[in-house]
Amino acid sequence: MRTQSQRELKETRQRAETLIRSMEKAQRRIEPVLKPLRDRVLFLKHNLNAQAVGALDAELLAVRTNVEALIADLDAAISEADQSVASMETPNEPGRPDKKH
Repeated sequence: MRTQSQRELKETRQRAETLIRSMEKAQRRIEPVLKPLRDRVLFLKHNLNAQAVGALDAELLAVRTNVEALIADLDAAISEADQSVASMETPNEPGRPDKKH
């Protein structure tokens, strides 16, 4: 039983490390998208005029593209996290009571 418990602990730690790496990867992908967005917002705040209003369509397209890529990355990270969590869940063993939260 001890060997099995140690093996399960090792597997759980490995899955947790995979989950953490996945979340850190998603976090690193967020900042490169947010920084240009913040820069554009600041630029537009300081330089809002008729020409800037006309340029909003191009800016909107660039922002939309960045946000869509970010959403896809986050969806992938969430899916990977869900898979990691699901793999950690094991059915109750015979003779063990159900765990209630």
